[in-house]
Amino acid sequence: MDEYEKHTVKLPVLLTLAGFVVVVAGMKTASSILVPFFLAVFIAVLCTPPLFWLQGKGVPKVLALILILAAILVVGSLLGVLVGTSLNNFLSSLPQYQERLTTSLSPVIDWIVKKGLDLPKGGIGAAIHPESAMRLAGNLLSALSNILANAFLILLTVVFILLEAADFPKKLKAALKKPEGSLTTIERFSRSANRYVVIKTLLSVAVGFAIWLWLVILGVDYPILWGTLAFLLNYVPNIGSILATIPATLLALVQLGAGSAILTAFGFLVIYNIVGNIVEPKLMGRGLGLSPLVVFVSLVFWGWVLGPVGMVLSVPLTSLVKIGLESSGETRGLAIMLGSDIEK
Repeated sequence: MDEYEKHTVKLPVLLTLAGFVVVVAGMKTASSILVPFFLAVFIAVLCTPPLFWLQGKGVPKVLALILILAAILVVGSLLGVLVGTSLNNFLSSLPQYQERLTTSLSPVIDWIVKKGLDLPKGGIGAAIHPESAMRLAGNLLSALSNILANAFLILLTVVFILLEAADFPKKLKAALKKPEGSLTTIERFSRSANRYVVIKTLLSVAVGFAIWLWLVILGVDYPILWGTLAFLLNYVPNIGSILATIPATLLALVQLGAGSAILTAFGFLVIYNIVGNIVEPKLMGRGLGLSPLVVFVSLVFWGWVLGPVGMVLSVPLTSLVKIGLESSGETRGLAIMLGSDIEK
Protein backbone atom coordinates (compact mmCIF):
# COMPACT_ATOMS: atom_id res chain seq x y z
CA MET A 1 0.00 0.00 0.00
CA ASP A 2 2.83 2.37 0.86
CA GLU A 3 4.47 1.66 -2.49
CA TYR A 4 1.18 2.35 -4.28
CA GLU A 5 0.75 5.68 -2.46
CA LYS A 6 4.27 6.72 -3.44
CA HIS A 7 3.50 6.11 -7.12
CA THR A 8 0.18 7.99 -6.92
CA VAL A 9 1.94 11.00 -5.40
CA LYS A 10 4.86 11.04 -7.81
CA LEU A 11 2.92 10.47 -11.02
CA PRO A 12 1.10 13.85 -11.14
CA VAL A 13 4.39 15.66 -10.48
CA LEU A 14 6.12 13.81 -13.30
CA LEU A 15 3.18 14.42 -15.62
CA THR A 16 3.22 18.11 -14.75
CA LEU A 17 6.96 18.39 -15.44
CA ALA A 18 6.62 16.44 -18.68
CA GLY A 19 3.72 18.65 -19.75
CA PHE A 20 5.75 21.76 -18.96
CA VAL A 21 8.66 20.53 -21.07
CA VAL A 22 6.33 19.74 -23.97
CA VAL A 23 4.67 23.17 -23.76
CA VAL A 24 8.01 25.01 -23.62
CA ALA A 25 9.37 23.00 -26.56
CA GLY A 26 6.23 23.80 -28.53
CA MET A 27 6.50 27.51 -27.69
CA LYS A 28 10.12 27.60 -28.81
CA THR A 29 9.26 25.86 -32.08
CA ALA A 30 6.33 28.21 -32.69
CA SER A 31 8.16 31.37 -31.54
CA SER A 32 7.79 33.00 -34.97
CA ILE A 33 4.02 32.85 -34.49
CA LEU A 34 3.87 33.44 -30.73
CA VAL A 35 5.98 36.62 -30.67
CA PRO A 36 3.64 38.62 -32.96
CA PHE A 37 0.68 37.20 -31.02
CA PHE A 38 2.12 38.24 -27.64
CA LEU A 39 2.89 41.70 -29.04
CA ALA A 40 -0.71 41.93 -30.28
CA VAL A 41 -2.05 40.95 -26.86
CA PHE A 42 0.25 43.49 -25.20
CA ILE A 43 -0.94 46.26 -27.55
CA ALA A 44 -4.57 45.22 -27.07
CA VAL A 45 -4.24 45.43 -23.28
CA LEU A 46 -2.85 48.96 -23.70
CA CYS A 47 -5.72 49.92 -26.02
CA THR A 48 -8.56 48.47 -23.94
CA PRO A 49 -8.85 51.36 -21.40
CA PRO A 50 -9.04 54.15 -24.05
CA LEU A 51 -11.48 52.01 -26.08
CA PHE A 52 -13.82 51.62 -23.11
CA TRP A 53 -13.37 55.31 -22.24
CA LEU A 54 -14.46 56.35 -25.73
CA GLN A 55 -17.44 54.02 -25.57
CA GLY A 56 -18.34 55.48 -22.18
CA LYS A 57 -18.41 58.94 -23.77
CA GLY A 58 -21.01 57.73 -26.27
CA VAL A 59 -18.70 56.98 -29.20
CA PRO A 60 -19.96 53.96 -31.20
CA LYS A 61 -17.88 50.82 -30.80
CA VAL A 62 -16.77 50.65 -34.44
CA LEU A 63 -15.80 54.35 -34.54
CA ALA A 64 -13.90 54.04 -31.24
CA LEU A 65 -12.01 51.06 -32.63
CA ILE A 66 -11.16 52.97 -35.82
CA LEU A 67 -9.82 55.90 -33.77
CA ILE A 68 -7.67 53.57 -31.66
CA LEU A 69 -6.28 51.81 -34.73
CA ALA A 70 -5.56 55.16 -36.42
CA ALA A 71 -3.56 56.23 -33.35
CA ILE A 72 -1.62 52.95 -33.43
CA LEU A 73 -0.82 53.39 -37.11
CA VAL A 74 0.35 57.00 -36.67
CA VAL A 75 2.60 56.21 -33.69
CA GLY A 76 3.92 53.02 -35.31
CA SER A 77 4.67 54.75 -38.62
CA LEU A 78 6.53 57.62 -36.93
CA LEU A 79 8.60 55.22 -34.83
CA GLY A 80 9.24 52.99 -37.84
CA VAL A 81 10.56 55.87 -39.93
CA LEU A 82 12.62 57.56 -37.21
CA VAL A 83 14.00 54.47 -35.49
CA GLY A 84 14.46 52.53 -38.74
CA THR A 85 16.55 55.28 -40.31
CA SER A 86 18.70 55.70 -37.19
CA LEU A 87 19.13 51.95 -36.84
CA ASN A 88 20.29 51.48 -40.43
CA ASN A 89 22.76 54.34 -40.11
CA PHE A 90 24.06 53.02 -36.79
CA LEU A 91 24.53 49.45 -38.07
CA SER A 92 26.38 50.71 -41.15
CA SER A 93 28.70 52.79 -38.93
CA LEU A 94 29.13 50.10 -36.28
CA PRO A 95 32.51 48.74 -37.56
CA GLN A 96 33.97 52.26 -37.42
CA TYR A 97 32.66 52.78 -33.90
CA GLN A 98 34.10 49.45 -32.82
CA GLU A 99 37.52 50.37 -34.18
CA ARG A 100 37.45 53.78 -32.50
CA LEU A 101 36.29 52.19 -29.25
CA THR A 102 39.24 49.80 -29.29
CA THR A 103 41.59 52.73 -29.88
CA SER A 104 39.99 54.78 -27.07
CA LEU A 105 40.31 51.99 -24.55
CA SER A 106 43.90 51.07 -25.46
CA PRO A 107 45.44 53.46 -22.87
CA VAL A 108 43.31 51.86 -20.16
CA ILE A 109 44.47 48.39 -21.20
CA ASP A 110 48.11 49.56 -21.28
CA TRP A 111 47.73 50.94 -17.76
CA ILE A 112 46.27 47.61 -16.57
CA VAL A 113 49.18 45.73 -18.16
CA LYS A 114 51.69 48.01 -16.43
CA LYS A 115 50.04 47.14 -13.12
CA GLY A 116 50.99 43.51 -13.71
CA LEU A 117 47.70 42.03 -14.96
CA ASP A 118 48.25 39.66 -17.89
CA LEU A 119 45.81 39.91 -20.80
CA PRO A 120 45.25 37.48 -23.68
CA LYS A 121 47.57 37.73 -26.65
CA GLY A 122 44.76 39.08 -28.81
CA GLY A 123 44.88 42.35 -26.88
CA ILE A 124 41.81 44.38 -25.98
CA GLY A 125 39.52 42.60 -28.39
CA ALA A 126 40.31 39.23 -26.86
CA ALA A 127 40.26 40.63 -23.35
CA ILE A 128 36.88 42.31 -22.86
CA HIS A 129 35.05 42.73 -26.19
CA PRO A 130 33.58 46.15 -25.23
CA GLU A 131 32.01 46.59 -28.65
CA SER A 132 29.75 43.57 -28.11
CA ALA A 133 27.40 45.70 -26.00
CA MET A 134 26.85 48.07 -28.94
CA ARG A 135 26.25 45.12 -31.26
CA LEU A 136 23.80 43.59 -28.77
CA ALA A 137 21.76 46.80 -28.74
CA GLY A 138 21.68 46.87 -32.54
CA ASN A 139 20.65 43.20 -32.70
CA LEU A 140 17.82 43.74 -30.22
CA LEU A 141 16.40 46.68 -32.17
CA SER A 142 16.87 44.83 -35.46
CA ALA A 143 14.94 41.84 -34.09
CA LEU A 144 12.10 44.12 -33.05
CA SER A 145 12.08 45.74 -36.48
CA ASN A 146 11.87 42.30 -38.13
CA ILE A 147 8.93 41.36 -35.91
CA LEU A 148 7.14 44.61 -36.72
CA ALA A 149 7.45 43.69 -40.38
CA ASN A 150 4.41 41.52 -39.60
CA ALA A 151 2.54 44.71 -38.72
CA PHE A 152 -0.57 43.71 -40.66
CA LEU A 153 -0.90 40.39 -38.81
CA ILE A 154 -0.31 42.09 -35.44
CA LEU A 155 -2.83 44.85 -36.20
CA LEU A 156 -5.43 42.34 -37.39
CA THR A 157 -5.00 40.32 -34.19
CA VAL A 158 -5.38 43.50 -32.10
CA VAL A 159 -8.64 44.28 -33.91
CA PHE A 160 -10.16 40.87 -33.13
CA ILE A 161 -9.00 40.97 -29.49
CA LEU A 162 -10.56 44.41 -28.98
CA LEU A 163 -13.78 43.30 -30.67
CA GLU A 164 -14.00 40.38 -28.24
CA ALA A 165 -13.00 42.38 -25.16
CA ALA A 166 -16.38 44.02 -24.55
CA ASP A 167 -18.43 40.82 -24.95
CA PHE A 168 -16.04 38.44 -23.19
CA PRO A 169 -17.54 38.87 -19.65
CA LYS A 170 -21.05 38.20 -21.03
CA LYS A 171 -19.83 35.01 -22.72
CA LEU A 172 -18.17 33.84 -19.51
CA LYS A 173 -21.30 34.56 -17.51
CA ALA A 174 -23.34 32.47 -19.93
CA ALA A 175 -20.80 29.64 -20.07
CA LEU A 176 -20.10 29.18 -16.34
CA LYS A 177 -22.52 27.42 -14.02
CA LYS A 178 -21.60 29.60 -11.04
CA PRO A 179 -20.11 32.69 -12.65
CA GLU A 180 -20.09 35.03 -9.64
CA GLY A 181 -16.86 33.80 -8.03
CA SER A 182 -15.05 33.15 -11.30
CA LEU A 183 -16.03 36.50 -12.80
CA THR A 184 -14.86 38.31 -9.67
CA THR A 185 -11.44 36.65 -9.94
CA ILE A 186 -11.21 37.33 -13.69
CA GLU A 187 -12.25 40.98 -13.27
CA ARG A 188 -9.71 41.45 -10.48
CA PHE A 189 -6.99 39.99 -12.69
CA SER A 190 -8.10 42.09 -15.68
CA ARG A 191 -8.06 45.35 -13.70
CA SER A 192 -4.65 44.63 -12.16
CA ALA A 193 -3.17 43.52 -15.50
CA ASN A 194 -4.49 46.59 -17.35
CA ARG A 195 -3.23 48.89 -14.62
CA TYR A 196 0.22 47.31 -14.59
CA VAL A 197 0.67 47.35 -18.38
CA VAL A 198 -0.61 50.91 -18.82
CA ILE A 199 1.42 52.41 -15.95
CA LYS A 200 4.58 50.51 -16.89
CA THR A 201 4.26 51.62 -20.52
CA LEU A 202 3.68 55.27 -19.61
CA LEU A 203 6.71 55.21 -17.31
CA SER A 204 8.79 53.56 -20.03
CA VAL A 205 7.73 56.28 -22.48
CA ALA A 206 8.77 58.90 -19.90
CA VAL A 207 12.16 57.19 -19.45
CA GLY A 208 12.73 56.98 -23.21
CA PHE A 209 11.78 60.62 -23.75
CA ALA A 210 13.98 61.86 -20.87
CA ILE A 211 17.00 59.90 -22.14
CA TRP A 212 16.40 61.08 -25.72
CA LEU A 213 16.33 64.70 -24.49
CA TRP A 214 19.48 64.23 -22.36
CA LEU A 215 21.42 62.73 -25.26
CA VAL A 216 20.24 65.52 -27.61
CA ILE A 217 21.60 68.06 -25.11
CA LEU A 218 24.93 66.20 -24.91
CA GLY A 219 25.12 65.79 -28.70
CA VAL A 220 25.39 61.97 -28.73
CA ASP A 221 24.62 60.37 -32.10
CA TYR A 222 21.30 58.56 -32.68
CA PRO A 223 19.50 59.81 -29.54
CA ILE A 224 16.13 58.45 -30.70
CA LEU A 225 17.70 55.00 -31.06
CA TRP A 226 18.96 54.99 -27.47
CA GLY A 227 15.70 56.51 -26.21
CA THR A 228 13.78 53.67 -27.88
CA LEU A 229 16.18 51.11 -26.43
CA ALA A 230 15.72 52.66 -22.97
CA PHE A 231 11.94 52.54 -23.44
CA LEU A 232 12.04 48.84 -24.32
CA LEU A 233 14.50 47.82 -21.61
CA ASN A 234 12.66 49.74 -18.90
CA TYR A 235 10.28 46.77 -18.85
CA VAL A 236 13.21 44.76 -17.43
CA PRO A 237 14.05 46.15 -13.96
CA ASN A 238 17.66 46.36 -12.76
CA ILE A 239 19.23 44.45 -15.67
CA GLY A 240 17.49 46.53 -18.33
CA SER A 241 18.93 49.81 -17.09
CA ILE A 242 22.46 48.40 -17.34
CA LEU A 243 21.89 46.99 -20.84
CA ALA A 244 20.49 50.34 -22.00
CA THR A 245 23.27 52.44 -20.45
CA ILE A 246 26.36 50.62 -21.77
CA PRO A 247 26.02 51.07 -25.58
CA ALA A 248 25.05 54.77 -25.38
CA THR A 249 27.92 55.44 -22.95
CA LEU A 250 30.43 53.65 -25.19
CA LEU A 251 29.21 55.63 -28.19
CA ALA A 252 29.59 58.88 -26.25
CA LEU A 253 33.13 57.81 -25.34
CA VAL A 254 34.26 57.26 -28.93
CA GLN A 255 32.35 60.25 -30.28
CA LEU A 256 32.75 62.98 -27.65
CA GLY A 257 35.31 61.76 -25.13
CA ALA A 258 35.45 60.55 -21.53
CA GLY A 259 33.69 63.59 -20.04
CA SER A 260 30.59 63.16 -22.18
CA ALA A 261 30.61 59.42 -21.53
CA ILE A 262 30.53 60.08 -17.78
CA LEU A 263 27.69 62.58 -18.21
CA THR A 264 25.78 60.09 -20.37
CA ALA A 265 26.07 57.32 -17.78
CA PHE A 266 25.17 59.79 -15.01
CA GLY A 267 22.03 60.86 -16.87
CA PHE A 268 20.91 57.25 -17.35
CA LEU A 269 21.59 56.54 -13.67
CA VAL A 270 19.56 59.53 -12.45
CA ILE A 271 16.61 58.94 -14.77
CA TYR A 272 16.34 55.22 -14.06
CA ASN A 273 16.69 55.75 -10.29
CA ILE A 274 14.06 58.49 -10.13
CA VAL A 275 11.54 56.49 -12.17
CA GLY A 276 12.37 53.02 -10.84
CA ASN A 277 12.88 53.79 -7.14
CA ILE A 278 10.60 56.78 -6.54
CA VAL A 279 7.86 57.19 -9.14
CA GLU A 280 7.09 53.57 -10.03
CA PRO A 281 6.67 52.21 -6.45
CA LYS A 282 4.29 55.06 -5.63
CA LEU A 283 2.12 54.43 -8.69
CA MET A 284 2.17 50.63 -8.67
CA GLY A 285 2.92 49.70 -5.11
CA ARG A 286 5.85 47.52 -4.11
CA GLY A 287 3.64 44.43 -4.01
CA LEU A 288 3.80 44.14 -7.80
CA GLY A 289 7.59 43.88 -7.84
CA LEU A 290 9.42 40.69 -8.77
CA SER A 291 12.45 39.36 -6.93
CA PRO A 292 15.79 39.93 -8.70
CA LEU A 293 16.27 36.16 -9.10
CA VAL A 294 12.86 35.82 -10.79
CA VAL A 295 13.68 38.77 -13.08
CA PHE A 296 16.96 37.19 -14.15
CA VAL A 297 15.49 33.71 -14.64
CA SER A 298 12.53 35.08 -16.61
CA LEU A 299 14.90 37.13 -18.78
CA VAL A 300 16.96 34.05 -19.61
CA PHE A 301 13.93 31.77 -20.03
CA TRP A 302 11.78 34.01 -22.25
CA GLY A 303 14.85 35.16 -24.18
CA TRP A 304 15.69 31.53 -24.94
CA VAL A 305 12.10 30.62 -25.88
CA LEU A 306 11.08 33.73 -27.85
CA GLY A 307 14.39 35.34 -28.82
CA PRO A 308 15.44 38.99 -28.27
CA VAL A 309 11.84 40.26 -28.18
CA GLY A 310 11.16 37.67 -25.49
CA MET A 311 13.74 39.42 -23.32
CA VAL A 312 11.74 42.65 -23.56
CA LEU A 313 8.45 40.86 -22.84
CA SER A 314 9.93 38.62 -20.13
CA VAL A 315 9.11 40.72 -17.08
CA PRO A 316 5.65 41.88 -18.29
CA LEU A 317 4.73 38.24 -19.01
CA THR A 318 6.03 37.08 -15.62
CA SER A 319 4.33 39.99 -13.85
CA LEU A 320 1.02 39.07 -15.47
CA VAL A 321 1.52 35.49 -14.25
CA LYS A 322 2.13 36.88 -10.74
CA ILE A 323 -0.99 39.06 -10.95
CA GLY A 324 -3.00 36.03 -12.05
CA LEU A 325 -1.69 33.98 -9.11
CA GLU A 326 -2.56 36.81 -6.70
CA SER A 327 -6.13 36.88 -7.98
CA SER A 328 -6.89 33.50 -6.40
CA GLY A 329 -6.50 32.66 -2.73
CA GLU A 330 -5.34 29.14 -3.59
CA THR A 331 -2.32 30.35 -5.57
CA ARG A 332 -1.48 33.48 -3.59
CA GLY A 333 1.45 31.69 -1.92
CA LEU A 334 3.13 31.17 -5.29
CA ALA A 335 2.69 34.87 -6.06
CA ILE A 336 4.44 35.75 -2.79
CA MET A 337 7.36 33.49 -3.76
CA LEU A 338 7.74 35.38 -7.05
CA GLY A 339 7.57 38.80 -5.39
CA SER A 340 10.32 41.03 -4.06
CA ASP A 341 8.62 41.80 -0.74
CA ILE A 342 7.08 39.71 2.02
CA GLU A 343 3.60 40.96 2.74
CA LYS A 344 2.85 41.17 6.44
